[in-house]
Amino acid sequence: MRIECIAFTANGVRLAQRLAEFFRDGGDVCTVSAPEKYAENGVAALGSLADWTARSFGQADALIFVSACGIAVRSVAPHLRSKFTDPAVVAVDDCGRFAIPLVSGHVGGANALARRIAAAIGAQAAVTTATDGNDVFAVDTWAADQGFLVVRPNAAKAVSAALLNGEPVGFHSDFPVEGTLPKGIVPAKEGKVGIRISLTYEETFQTTCWLLPRILTLGIGCKRGTEPIKIQKAVDSTLQGKYLYMESVQNVASIDKKCDEIGLLEFCKANCLVCNFFSAEQLTRAKGRFTGSAFVQNTVGVDNVCERAAVLGSGGALLVGKQVFSGVTVAVAAAPLVIRF
Repeated sequence: MRIECIAFTANGVRLAQRLAEFFRDGGDVCTVSAPEKYAENGVAALGSLADWTARSFGQADALIFVSACGIAVRSVAPHLRSKFTDPAVVAVDDCGRFAIPLVSGHVGGANALARRIAAAIGAQAAVTTATDGNDVFAVDTWAADQGFLVVRPNAAKAVSAALLNGEPVGFHSDFPVEGTLPKGIVPAKEGKVGIRISLTYEETFQTTCWLLPRILTLGIGCKRGTEPIKIQKAVDSTLQGKYLYMESVQNVASIDKKCDEIGLLEFCKANCLVCNFFSAEQLTRAKGRFTGSAFVQNTVGVDNVCERAAVLGSGGALLVGKQVFSGVTVAVAAAPLVIRF
């Protein structure tokens, strides 16, 4: 986690330095900024508060204001977009008595961050979100912890509202489930409000909170010099043809002969995906039934690239077999997934 701290008083700077040391010891990246007169011992000189906030809001996972809440609120207000995208924002008074999550309490992790701060400095975490205060299951927090995308944020609000009102919320998963469902969550495939975990969309409840797992691997083969736009179009056509979504893709896989293929690398960069490369020998050892090609065998030393790479890259099973486009082949595999509570 990248954390940016800011303080404005001598006490606040000392407290921010304590917090920075605590977070760094835990493996996080943490910087401290303060007015120029306090800029020493690793503390960066603060120029404009507005500039610091704009920069930090765009690049950090969390912002900690060792200051009054009002300063923090006014600073971040112009940058707020959505609790599903905004970084966590926590205010801590410079005496170290309270840690107050202000923005992105659940998905962004501000509530959890406030509790970490409180534990580090002996403060009280002042968590005000209704689900936390009433010990109610927070589907958005849980989804974020699992790495699932909440496709319709308003549906997550409907889940919380139902639980807070004592109404049951249905739960249906296309994947195996282990453990006991949280209080108020009941197995169901239809009803007023429900949670559905699936790679494809279906409105099974009147209000369906659809959680999209990120478990897919794209196996891609392509001719030398293929442009990234051609790869993107082939991928989009493959996914859309099976009612799958780019948001479910966790990585890309191909043969090591393509490790310097500019079009493939640019496609991955544009979609923020890592590409794993496998040798022909590794691809040959992939388990499953694959669409063999004598031409591919003679060219790269293995009878199929995209399907075998997808399976190896995912650690799971082939979901979509080889799809052939002009100069591009695409396959999709899904990593094993068990839903645990």
